[in-house]
This record gives sequence, C-alpha cells and structure tokens, in this order.
Amino acid sequence: MSASSAATGVERAGFPLFISAGDILTDLVRMDGDQWRSHPGGAGWNVARAMARLGVPTAFAGSIGVDCFSDELWRASEAAGFDLRFLQRIDRAPLLAIVHQTHPPAYFFIGDASADLAFDPESLPEGWMGAARWAHFGGISLARAPLSATLATLAADLRAKGVRISFDPNYRNLMAHGYRPMLETMASLADLIKVSDEDLRCLFGTDEDTALDTLRAMNPAATVLVTRGSGPATLLAPNETIAAMPPRVEVVDTVGAGDASIGGLLFSLMERPERGWLDHLAFALAAGAAACRHAGAHSPSLDEIVALLQ
Repeated sequence: MSASSAATGVERAGFPLFISAGDILTDLVRMDGDQWRSHPGGAGWNVARAMARLGVPTAFAGSIGVDCFSDELWRASEAAGFDLRFLQRIDRAPLLAIVHQTHPPAYFFIGDASADLAFDPESLPEGWMGAARWAHFGGISLARAPLSATLATLAADLRAKGVRISFDPNYRNLMAHGYRPMLETMASLADLIKVSDEDLRCLFGTDEDTALDTLRAMNPAATVLVTRGSGPATLLAPNETIAAMPPRVEVVDTVGAGDASIGGLLFSLMERPERGWLDHLAFALAAGAAACRHAGAHSPSLDEIVALLQ
C-alpha cells in the first residue's frame, strides 16, 4: 500500500504525511567575474522537494521573509507542491548563503536575525501531527539559535506522538564549535541518521571508523546511512549491515545529491516498508545518482530513479 493511499481520517483531511523542518535559504553563487546567480535552497528544503517530486504529500515547516528572495522561495515551494500552510512569512531579512567560490566550495552565511529564526510551530495547523508519519531535521538550522532549540523540541514532541524521525547533520562550518550537544540530542531522537564520510570527519575530527562508532553509540537503535560519493555506501541497521555501490552515471553536479539520497531512502521506507534493507539502500543510491545527472540541486522523478535501478 502506498503512502498516499494509506490514509487515516486525519490524513484524508488533507494534512501532509511527510514534514521537513530544516533550513530554507537563498544561495547566491558567483558565476563568471562579478556575475551572481540566486537559487532557492537549503538542505531541509531540498529533502522536502525530493519527497514531493516522488508524490508524497509533503510540507516544509519553516519561515521566510517578505523580500524578493523570499518571494522566489515561496513560488518554488508552491511549484514543488508543498502544503504552504506550514511555510510562515515574517517581516525580517532573508537568510543568504554566499557561495563566492565553487571549486573548491567556499561560502559564508548572512542572517544573524533573519526570518528563519522566528519559525513558530505553535502557529502550524491544528491536528497536523496526527497525520505525519515521518519528519526530517538537519542542516544549519540546528546550529542557529534560537531556531535550533525550537526544532529540537519539535522533534521530541513528534517522536512522543509516534512520528518517525530522520536526521542529516549535513556539516557546514557553522557547526565547527558548540554543535556536539545538538548532535547528541538529535541522534538520540532519530530513527534514521544519514551522514557522508565528510560529515563524519568534520563532526568528530577522527578517522571514519572511530567517528561512526561514536555516532552509533549515541543511539544504537537508529539505522545509519553513510554515503561516500561515488564510493560504496553503507547502511547499518540494528541487526544488519549492508554495503552497495551507487549506479555509475555521468556526473554533471553533485549539489543536492545527499538530499536526494535521504529523500529516496525515506520514500522507499514509506512506500514499500515490506522490502528489505538492500532494496531500500539501492533506491536511495539511485536517487542520489539521478540527482548528479543535472546541474543544481535536482529532485529526480520516480522514472529517473527506476531507470537506474534497472
């Protein structure tokens, strides 16, 4: 039975089955010379878009401003098919990621008192938690006070109501200092944790094996997905460990591949819970590989992913 057809009475009322409550921002990317291009983005927003593209009733829960950049984020969210009741608009400056170099990536963030920090879960539609099946958290939102505490509390409330939690720290330089307590909190709440090999090195400052042992000790019951770019990925379930290679594709851009892969894994878990972990992992890796075939943070369609599985 699919996620869209397995509806309770609350779900039939029109609430989303999947919620992502993470970062939403505008990437300002330097092109040639002094030319810049803006893109809607944020890891949490990308995961929501990946799920919506695959047909899951989805919302991104967060807040944006009332400026031109935020107008584009609103339009992109509407085009993605999100439930816009979960996207709040606040009269504050936007959150911007200034990507002044792409090879290798070099960036900084502007938004010390930006709109995203004012997100208020109490203003969300009444009764929505009763419909949600999975909620995703991660990205720089969990390193930006007071939003970080707001989201951690929301994750705990959702878990207490039986909603399953996924967590992708998605390391950025904002997490270099003081992030460890939040990492431990979110890991302890998560049913599913996704990290890259780079995340492990940067978060823990040790070799990958030691870092992974430390992460798993924070929540031995959680399933952990470790991605390694074009190298073998590992999925560590409580009683099973599986490794697999992602499909080989002609890579155009790796931006957003990790967000597509966790979206693919969550979709597989929601749509085909009876499948084994090897099938779930294969679907996740195909989703990430499909995203790499396009420039920018591409959200692959189901047909794109299935084609790579075949």
